[in-house]
Amino acid sequence: MNARPLALARAIALLTPLFMLGGAYAFQYVGGLHPCEMCWWQRYAHMAAIPPALIAYALRARPCWSALFAGLAGLAIGVGGGIGLFHAGVEYGWWEGLTACSTTPTGGGDILAQIMASPITRCDVAPWSLMGISMAGYNGLLSGVAALAILGLLAKARTA
Repeated sequence: MNARPLALARAIALLTPLFMLGGAYAFQYVGGLHPCEMCWWQRYAHMAAIPPALIAYALRARPCWSALFAGLAGLAIGVGGGIGLFHAGVEYGWWEGLTACSTTPTGGGDILAQIMASPITRCDVAPWSLMGISMAGYNGLLSGVAALAILGLLAKARTA
């Protein structure tokens, strides 16, 4: 197994979800943009990608196992990207998404008071966009490219 493409696949598998989650949390806590339910689904997929990516690094001495866990991380990243593309389609009105929007309480204490004070975040409205592409759209595009790159690099590492 070729070590170079595998090392690059591991790096992309770890850095992509860290970058995506870091951006999402920055938009939430610095920018004040609260996530909707589909935003959380995208985050969950990226959160799920981090443990196998870390395991892939821990198993560097065992290339086949390292590749397996990097591939699992790549699949989780791809799922997050797919959810992002679906969410972007809902925001652009290409198809119907969830019929209900939701928000989540942020801490301890009186849950009902927190829910009542929480902003309602709609899944079908893009709270931010750059060049006409929403955060969900960027997540879909970047995560999709990263997932394809990881899987392509793993295929290259296997054949080389």
